Amino acid sequence: MSRLVFSRKPARFAFARLAGAIRPGSGAAVGPLALEPDEPLPLPTPEWIRLRPRLAGICGSDLALIDGTASAYFDPLVSYPFTPGHEVVADVSGSDRRVVVVPVLSCATRGIDPPCAACASGRINLCERVAFGHIQAGLQTGFCSDTGGAWGAEMIAHPSQLIDVPVDLSDEAAVLIEPMACAVHAAACYTGEETVIIGAGSLGLLTLAAITSSDVARKGPIIVTARYAEQRRLAKQLGADVVCEVDELPRWVRSVTKSLVVGDQLTCGARRVIDCVGSSDSLQQALQVVAPGGEVQLVGMPSTVSLELTSLWHREVGIRGCYAYSHDDFHTAIEVIRHHDLGQLVSATYALADYADAIAHAAASGRRGAVKIAFDLRAQTMRGN
Repeated sequence: MSRLVFSRKPARFAFARLAGAIRPGSGAAVGPLALEPDEPLPLPTPEWIRLRPRLAGICGSDLALIDGTASAYFDPLVSYPFTPGHEVVADVSGSDRRVVVVPVLSCATRGIDPPCAACASGRINLCERVAFGHIQAGLQTGFCSDTGGAWGAEMIAHPSQLIDVPVDLSDEAAVLIEPMACAVHAAACYTGEETVIIGAGSLGLLTLAAITSSDVARKGPIIVTARYAEQRRLAKQLGADVVCEVDELPRWVRSVTKSLVVGDQLTCGARRVIDCVGSSDSLQQALQVVAPGGEVQLVGMPSTVSLELTSLWHREVGIRGCYAYSHDDFHTAIEVIRHHDLGQLVSATYALADYADAIAHAAASGRRGAVKIAFDLRAQTMRGN
């Protein structure tokens, strides 16, 4: 049995950044990620549980880390060496229980009592104690040396992190529950007014699915930008009113909102713009097409960006972050996945030994007509049992 381990190796970080700049995803072959023999992790307290991953997704935040483009902001919130992987469906060791993991390492997981104000109110995504307690620093499972991660034969979790998977969901559908919970958390801000979703990768498509399966009455169109043919097809299938190329977005928003144009800026715009990319270009375009007094919701994880912010000041626009989820979002995510039959979005799976190919596929998923790439550890799990 084996696991992928990400270590603190500055020279290899530099190699990964150079390689990733040339070809996204190629940092896996030269960076500080390596396949190592699996070793059982000690349980922080007796109540912790051992899990054997079945499928483990590859997330955009994983790709940023592997290619060396993740923000230095996260350095104090990660502990090395760690096994990545937080999108997971797993078996509880020694039982027939199949679960997904709520990865946030909140006060409950860390044994902190009384909990911080955010955790006490159920907003575990805003936990104030992610570097404290009886486990090492880590925003989430998959970025913490003590918990392991889903890119390995075994990981550990606190009982408060486990959500049972209904028997009618396939493993392929279940591995989407965690990223769908992110999308459900974003969709909670949807008001039914005209909305733009920038980006139709896995996060953009899942956010669209969460919005179109909600009970909120649609009072204006949903416009989605998509670069590739398969993304456009899926966005239409999931309920977008307009699907367009990135450079066509201002024209469509102008038409829908009866806006005028001054320079590159629309005089009106969409009340809500959901940025599922998180780049300088996507954020700048979001500010170009959002209405005065509107809001840009940043769902895609950014790194260091460069922006012209004058329009934000002049038009009293808000930029709102959107990170992770609550436990309730996971239960809603299961219903959304059922509603849209989203197991179809898992485009390919790889053995852990083929991690370089898997990561390269995930980094080029849109261009290659794929959505979600995952590691398949089921054969490894069966051998381990």
